[in-house]
Amino acid sequence: MLTEREIIDLILSKIERAPRMSLPFGDDVSAIDVGDNLVAVLKTDMLVAGTDVPSEMSFWHAARKAVVMNISDFAAKGIKPEALLVSLGIPNKLAKKEVIEQIADGLNAGAREYGAYVLGGDTNEACDLIIACMLYGLAEKSKIIGRAGAKPGDIVAVTGLFGKTAAGLKILLEGMEAAEPVRKVLVDSVLMPKARLKEGLALAETCAASASIDSSDGLAWSLYELSKASKIGFEIEDAPLAPEAEKFARTHRLDPVELCFYGGEEYELVVTIKPKLWRKAEKAVEKVGGKLIKIGKAIEKREIYLKVKDKIVPIEARGWEHFRRR
Repeated sequence: MLTEREIIDLILSKIERAPRMSLPFGDDVSAIDVGDNLVAVLKTDMLVAGTDVPSEMSFWHAARKAVVMNISDFAAKGIKPEALLVSLGIPNKLAKKEVIEQIADGLNAGAREYGAYVLGGDTNEACDLIIACMLYGLAEKSKIIGRAGAKPGDIVAVTGLFGKTAAGLKILLEGMEAAEPVRKVLVDSVLMPKARLKEGLALAETCAASASIDSSDGLAWSLYELSKASKIGFEIEDAPLAPEAEKFARTHRLDPVELCFYGGEEYELVVTIKPKLWRKAEKAVEKVGGKLIKIGKAIEKREIYLKVKDKIVPIEARGWEHFRRR
């Protein structure tokens, strides 16, 4: 069976590249030049109940999450979302007034939270609940932050701490326990994900970020994607582990590095910053209420590792992926 990325690579090998594409296949969004230094930016992402919706997640939460998934990719490129279309696949058993109202309210809440509007879409009958969003925005071509611009010496930073959703999913899917208020923080990270849109827009204005990606497939995989696109490696000096995840790992004797790097479903930004512009980037993100956490640096050799005192811990190329070989 093919993995998700093998499927994508195969499809892309059969598709002709548009002559005015402003970003290569495989970046967080797609963009096409429309003239006057402007690009139309598009993104589509799909939520499927069977793989993306834990049992404690309401239809409202699921619909909002479907929007946030798309917004997060716009955040990584520093692009303001304007509007979205939504396609709904609805099982016959869910074609009920109360369910559809929850989904509609969740879609609207997610869009308006980030200044966008739902313009319309499509509905169809399906075997599972499917919420597929297509997001649109207009941006200055020169301000889009791609994946391919990182250079050796650039600072690697993130917009938040990791491990909470990995721990939260263990609570929701595996029945692991955690005392309050830690449990609430971990579970809320799954039910109410946040896109770092303000931070992404602020970074785009500074022109300080050389590369950026959204971390929804996990911190480790995000680093490998940036490495692949920019043809560099990373030395990570500080694992950005959330204190709640650290406490959860200690309680259940789990590997905190595993929770931090390989969880997925976290919508932080992973960015590389030009060293001379670090303070400018940090101030810009702080001004909009966010934070930029330095975790390491880009290196010339194409390898990725965590440096703990004098010990080198290799970071593996893995994270969340559909169709994984079990």
